[in-house]
Amino acid sequence: MELNELKSLITEGNKTIEALRSEVDGMKSADVLSEEKIKRMESDLAENIKAKQAAELAHKAIEERIAEVETKAARPGGLGKQDQTDEYKEAFLEFIRNPGNPAMQSKMYDLQTKAADVRTSTAGSGGYALPEMIAADIAKQVQDISPIRQIARVVQVGTPDYKELVDLNGFGTEWVGETSTRATTDTPNLGECAPTFGELAAKPEATRHSLEDLFFDVEGWLSRSAMEQFAIAEGTAFVSGNGTNKPTGFLAGTPVATADATRAFGTLQYIPTGSAAALASNPFTTFNTITYGLKAGYRPNARFVMNSLTMAALANVRDTDGRALLNYSAALGVPDTIGGFPVTVAEDMPNVGADAFPVAFGDFQRGYLIADRVGMGIVRDEVTKPGYIRYIMFKRVGGKLKDTNAIKLLKVAAS
Repeated sequence: MELNELKSLITEGNKTIEALRSEVDGMKSADVLSEEKIKRMESDLAENIKAKQAAELAHKAIEERIAEVETKAARPGGLGKQDQTDEYKEAFLEFIRNPGNPAMQSKMYDLQTKAADVRTSTAGSGGYALPEMIAADIAKQVQDISPIRQIARVVQVGTPDYKELVDLNGFGTEWVGETSTRATTDTPNLGECAPTFGELAAKPEATRHSLEDLFFDVEGWLSRSAMEQFAIAEGTAFVSGNGTNKPTGFLAGTPVATADATRAFGTLQYIPTGSAAALASNPFTTFNTITYGLKAGYRPNARFVMNSLTMAALANVRDTDGRALLNYSAALGVPDTIGGFPVTVAEDMPNVGADAFPVAFGDFQRGYLIADRVGMGIVRDEVTKPGYIRYIMFKRVGGKLKDTNAIKLLKVAAS
């Protein structure tokens, strides 16, 4: 994505918002034609928002990779270092290009069993660990385009039994003098966060002849195929996954209206919009309520999460003084904001509708935990589709709400 193209998207989005707000101002009550026009304009704006976010993420990824290359180049021998990982990678790519070659399979096995630093366990018969550099590149690409990964807490674990404790109340304190007796202060209540795990699989395939006859960028092909499928599957699971062979999304479960002090650990609180099927009759009041319903300690790192259609619908909302609820950024790298808080676009969030939860607000670093099992594997399938070779790439990932006081939801409901 060229920088000029990204700037063009920002300019186009600003023009659409201005036209949308002008149309709303000039619309007469029950003007069906104007209502239909507004819906079309909101749809166009939603597409612009999606394109803008994708472009910004791609631009950021390119800048980070350039910085990584420059850092490596600055190290003595940084770009020319060869080690067992390089040897394994070279053998792996040759193994991919020469399907059915027993010698390459034997070499792969010997290298993998010899070098502990490039070996990870694989689940299937005939499976091998992806080379460290390819696996890292896939993980980096997924990070670049996965919105929830960018804002949540992400850890690497070696076991699916990983757990984290959450301090529900905090330790008690007291003021004392230098030699005063220290009383025993209240101890905190602890909650446990145990991510639920599932296995992601990507299945890029190529004809046997193409692999035998053509020299192409096998590494890039594998990385792109896995990245696209992993990111799509993760995005849905982190938002709404049910925890059965997959992460438990932050919208899973049954949110309640009960405040923090008396709500059970593990359950999110929702703020009703005050309308049975719309965002609100007065969105400013509703968004202020959800913002300041979050404890002050969580607000410095808080953000809104919604899909692009919801964000587009908020673009034409203004208060009686003409101030916009959504501030659409006109500057590269500066996020769109609501009430000063950044907005993350996650297309897996629900649309506005009765009893839906289209908006989340909070500190996702403290509120949601993503756990990656170290290592990524691959199995070659030469049987399922005659004439084709399918490479089944897999990784295990878990996720779950951690601190349920750190995130609030907006529910489309009268109360």
